[in-house]
Amino acid sequence: MRTRRLGAELEVSAIGLGCMSMSGTYGTDFDDVESRATLRRALDLGVTFFDTADVYGPFANESIVGHALSDVRDQVILSTKLGFVRTSAGQDLGLNGTPEYVRRSCDLSLQRLGTDRIDVYWQHRVDPATPIEETVGAMAELVQAGKVRFIGLSEAGPDTIRRAHAVHPIAAVQSEYSLQSRDVEQAILPVCRELGIGFVAYSPLGRGLLTGVITSTDDLTAGDWRLGSPRFADDALRRNLALVEASREIASDLGCSLAQLALAWVLSRGEDVVPIPGTKRRGYLDHNVEAEGLALTAEQIGRLEELVPIEAVQGDRYADMSAINV
Repeated sequence: MRTRRLGAELEVSAIGLGCMSMSGTYGTDFDDVESRATLRRALDLGVTFFDTADVYGPFANESIVGHALSDVRDQVILSTKLGFVRTSAGQDLGLNGTPEYVRRSCDLSLQRLGTDRIDVYWQHRVDPATPIEETVGAMAELVQAGKVRFIGLSEAGPDTIRRAHAVHPIAAVQSEYSLQSRDVEQAILPVCRELGIGFVAYSPLGRGLLTGVITSTDDLTAGDWRLGSPRFADDALRRNLALVEASREIASDLGCSLAQLALAWVLSRGEDVVPIPGTKRRGYLDHNVEAEGLALTAEQIGRLEELVPIEAVQGDRYADMSAINV
């Protein structure tokens, strides 16, 4: 697989692997054995960039990722996050970006990952009660201590990105980005490119919407986060799926699936954009990685964006958007 650069120095595979679904969120039909096999298969396919977070599970996901990749640690880029405060039972206790919490979270993540350094450490969401300068300042101290290599921000607004970057170089910003989630094009991507910051696109398949596999909420299992998502509400889901079906002709012309078409579109956004589609199964992983070999023409991209106009997408990305682009 080809590589892409995040920021000035960090080189990663052009497609990474989002690991969240290996510990729940999208239902309870996950299996640690298959998850570990998927992680190893990803490496065999050339994927080097693995994205997790302390709250996935909560806390279990880092251990799964770290254990599966422990013997190939020097071959991979481990990416994890801090900021959401949750109990082991999953109770949400809000956000915390204080220096003390940053330091404590890092040490716990290192322990769970079974490593001596985190390659990319993200603030999962900006804590409005703590100045970004204090949070990033504490993260910079972790870089100086050798515990962290690069710093990232997730779902941060343009002003916050600028202020953070002034304290310590930000390697990448992470946000949802797909054919049906393109708001980052207005202000986030431009400021990243101005400052030389890479961009990591999570949920590039629209949480499954863009794959054509989901046709109704009946396809989701109990405990699936998407059952409470505005974009999966009955009327919104019908209208969003109609947009997906409109793009099927282009996928057919290319001889690829809807999922591969959606990933190829994200890859076409620029060499500084790295999608991290998530999966917990090897079959989907193999399928997703094949999209790296697809190249869309300018005409195909234009047609695709006409068929899936962003203004036609129904529903917010989250039921509560208050922590987005702060």
